[in-house]
Amino acid sequence: MTGYLLLKLLHVLSASVLLGTGAGIAFFAWFGYRRALRTGGIDGLRTVLRLTVIADACFTAPAVLVQLASGLALVHLNGWSYASPWVLSALGLYALVGAFWLPVVVLQLRLRRSAGQVESVAELGEGFHMRFRLWFALGVPAFVAVLALYYLMVVKPLSVAG
Repeated sequence: MTGYLLLKLLHVLSASVLLGTGAGIAFFAWFGYRRALRTGGIDGLRTVLRLTVIADACFTAPAVLVQLASGLALVHLNGWSYASPWVLSALGLYALVGAFWLPVVVLQLRLRRSAGQVESVAELGEGFHMRFRLWFALGVPAFVAVLALYYLMVVKPLSVAG
């Protein structure tokens, strides 16, 4: 396997990690939250929120960095213009995902801390629930933007020439 193909594989794998962990984190956090509301069980919610933060630190954050580095390296190795419509669109979507993801990380930390400070779900307060709804609402457009990035990567509907 050439260095180029290894780099491309790394780029595809990190994209898969981003999509998979993003969807997985959203699924387990949302349904863990909904279950906690139904059952009143704070321990399950605490666990889900703690693992959400850990998953983002262990999987999402490194994949975000690998995506940028490998993407820029692939652009360079292919001789594509950094000012091309395709590269600018990809970088714009990457920045958009980041603009949604960074507040999500802050919200996850706050949600985890808040859940750790109460004895029951009933004590969480409306601020917690508003933050959780915001967390989910920010995740939806981020997920759509990641899907748009996949589309750009696979279909390449825009020119790579500057």
